[in-house]
Amino acid sequence: MIGQETARQALFEVGEVLDAALPDQLHVMAGPIEQTKRIALYGVGREGLMMKSLAMRLFHLGLDAHVVGDMTTPPIGAGDLLIVSAGPGDFSTVSALLSAAKSAGAATMCVTAEPAGAAPQSADHLVHLPAQTMANDRGAPTSILPMGSLFEATQFIFFELLILHLRDKLRIPPDTMRANHTNLE
Repeated sequence: MIGQETARQALFEVGEVLDAALPDQLHVMAGPIEQTKRIALYGVGREGLMMKSLAMRLFHLGLDAHVVGDMTTPPIGAGDLLIVSAGPGDFSTVSALLSAAKSAGAATMCVTAEPAGAAPQSADHLVHLPAQTMANDRGAPTSILPMGSLFEATQFIFFELLILHLRDKLRIPPDTMRANHTNLE
């Protein structure tokens, strides 16, 4: 039966990954975001949902952030940044987008649990969140959570901490973020 012990274990595991990643990976990710004029974000599956949540928060900060594949996503080029997620180290679509962004002159960043993977190795900036993904969930699992859930759960919390860091660094008041929230819900 699933209960409080399982919940505590899951939270403990997320905490361990964050302990390994903070504050270094936060600064690795924040620096290029602070320096760019336009940000495009992409991920597949549940990682894609985490990237969409990050895009939304970056927009709330007032940054020019877009989700790749949306009808209103503008082209990117020099001075822009493509942020992708490839927890297991590579996805064919992620690699193709990294290549296209580089060809257009944009900087690239990959958030991953497998830094030796093809996608993170081809990116200009690598953010490492050392968590179980579907690349290593067989055999002796490192997480109580299924498949890539530890990586995805950690992404969500890590991205929210990133937003707090950027909000403070860019001196954006919480009320400004709230004012950027849609009123069409």
